[in-house]
Amino acid sequence: MNDKSLLALYGLKYNPFQPDIPVDAIWTPPGMDMFYFRLENLVKDGGFALISGEPGIGKSKILQIFANKLNRLEDVVVGVMERPQSSLNDFYREMGALFGVNLSPANRYGGFKALRERWKNHIKSTLFKPVLLIDEAQEMISYCMNELRMMASEHFDSKSLLTVVMCGDERLPERFRSTELVSLGSRMRFRIMLDHYKSSDLHNYLNHALEQAGASHLMTSHLKDTLAEHSAGNIRVLNNMAAELLAAGAQKQVKQLDEKLFLEIFSRNSGN
Repeated sequence: MNDKSLLALYGLKYNPFQPDIPVDAIWTPPGMDMFYFRLENLVKDGGFALISGEPGIGKSKILQIFANKLNRLEDVVVGVMERPQSSLNDFYREMGALFGVNLSPANRYGGFKALRERWKNHIKSTLFKPVLLIDEAQEMISYCMNELRMMASEHFDSKSLLTVVMCGDERLPERFRSTELVSLGSRMRFRIMLDHYKSSDLHNYLNHALEQAGASHLMTSHLKDTLAEHSAGNIRVLNNMAAELLAAGAQKQVKQLDEKLFLEIFSRNSGN
């Protein structure tokens, strides 16, 4: 069954268990509203913030929500790094492309000055610091991280020219304990480390996801409990199981997904 037929069968606006859901439909985990508020204030002051946690816990979605919030603010310039693992030359090329500065990697000092001047002019005209969002930041080489640290500050580190939000798995905060990066780690003004979710949180997540997709009737309450209990507190694991159930339910043309289908599908899979 193709995607359109699956959506039509259950009255879904989109598949809520795929990564490309609309940003306005993304679930906000408990306790994140205060963190978003603090990040938005950081745009006025500049500095570094850190989001970390194990794979599949929802870090990138949190960064996506924050980027969407910033895009609604006038005069805020947001750059999203697409290749954090770059060499230093490519790091300068990408920074130049993100902030509209024509840089020559052969002249790093010139690039360093040009970026800082661009940021200073932006701050002078808008009173907002430019923003750099880095997902999968654990892949950045240490030299680029330290280059960014020095580039983003002036007047003996008393002023910030840039707001940087770094997002990565558990390796990222561990790297900031190393000798070469401890200085950057000490500059993280806000940190949040995402942990495994409680079953009740994941049940609420499913309610939200289905309601936003236009099919709150899709799953029984018992099935939601079952999925939440078997997902190890991980949203990606939960979505993968739910997506498999949705495809199986569509194939069987069942009207509602329930725990009977869960047992049939996952008991069979565990037996293979």
